Amino acid sequence: MNQSETVYDVIVVGGGISGAMAAIGAARAGAKTLVVEQYGFLGGMLTAAGVGPMMTFHAGDQQVIQGTTGELIDRMQEKGQSPGHIFDTTGFTYTVTPFDVEGMKRELEMMLTEAGGELLYHAMLAFVETDGDQVTSITVCTKSGLMKLTAKVFVDATGDADLANHAGVECTKGRESDGACQPMTMKMRMMNVDTQQVRDYIKNNPDEFPRLEGDVNKIDKASRISIGGFVKTLAKGREAGDFNFPREDILFFEANNVGEVIVNTTRVLGFDANDPWSFSLAEMEGRRQALEVDRFLKKYIPGFGNSVLVYTGPQIGVRSSRQIKGRYTLTGPDIHSRKSFPDTIAHTGYPVDIHSPDGEGTAHVKPEWGTFCNIPYRCLVNRQISNLITVGRCISVDFEAQGAVRTTPTMGAVGQAGGIAAAIAVQDAVPVGDVDADKIQKLLLNQGGFLCV
Repeated sequence: MNQSETVYDVIVVGGGISGAMAAIGAARAGAKTLVVEQYGFLGGMLTAAGVGPMMTFHAGDQQVIQGTTGELIDRMQEKGQSPGHIFDTTGFTYTVTPFDVEGMKRELEMMLTEAGGELLYHAMLAFVETDGDQVTSITVCTKSGLMKLTAKVFVDATGDADLANHAGVECTKGRESDGACQPMTMKMRMMNVDTQQVRDYIKNNPDEFPRLEGDVNKIDKASRISIGGFVKTLAKGREAGDFNFPREDILFFEANNVGEVIVNTTRVLGFDANDPWSFSLAEMEGRRQALEVDRFLKKYIPGFGNSVLVYTGPQIGVRSSRQIKGRYTLTGPDIHSRKSFPDTIAHTGYPVDIHSPDGEGTAHVKPEWGTFCNIPYRCLVNRQISNLITVGRCISVDFEAQGAVRTTPTMGAVGQAGGIAAAIAVQDAVPVGDVDADKIQKLLLNQGGFLCV
């Protein structure tokens, strides 16, 4: 087994948006930081699996996701790689943020390396070694074999709480009543779509788009179109046998580049993202559905007649799997009441958005205009391992709350806070659960974050 000779202050496992922001936050706070990532680039599902646009950075007119995640979009916008934060023409939330995938990959790398962080690509977590309440090392599988890595503090940004689970942290999974998780989605990236034809059809068929609540002029409020609907067309296709899985509408989003859309319509039910055998079957079902959707769009949806399906990504999108049991579990009632916390480290204005684990239907609870919920640092730390912080969609939240906090802008903000906390734990030589929340908040603000505590 190869063993790294370097002892890092902070090792972040997983280079998705939350892990990347954790590493940037830690490195900017002075910690010697390494990101271990299974693919050959940063950005996770945003850059690997076609997840997009990012939604939402806002609560009403207030941008509540700022910091390094907001900086990423600002840098990309300056280079023409994103139109920035634009009105959500689906009527679902406040804003959406399209982006260029290749631009995001490179910008994240530059932000990390400029901060002094290091990268280890093509490395996947294999083993976790613990001693008492500490993770002492991790072993990753690489092209050169197994490699042992050591750090003072570890950050689990795997999305599925893999590091925490291997280390013995107590976890839950899915809906409290039966453990069922939200369905997975195989995202589709399609080119050569005539979005003007799409806009014209919407204007002439408002009854197909109940999400717009009768106001089809919403689609003129943004330079890129996002739309959920075609409900009568979908019913027609289902009756003809051209659409054969549970789904209430067709949903897609225009990306940064003209004629490019991301289709979020497949719905892969009943599989377990934590079971490699089940996960493999989910990938196959996702691709089967993607090809069905491709045929349906070209046959039934105006603007897609000459479209080309160019990408489904190396991994199906997972909305929920494991959640750690942290020192505090954020709940649905906390979200709805906008409960405040003295150790708040991130906010979100996103609705509670739960795709039914049982089939068709999406629970959507809109917040009061302009309000946002609060995420406490205690959701990132557990009671079993004193040098492990968890970021990303697997933090300590219940099934309902996870539906509101799981989206990429929010998880970027959570990641930045988790990375800063890891750096403070190293510098102050304290367990991660004893890090002073005031210090985290002060450094977050110094790094451009938004906090309302």
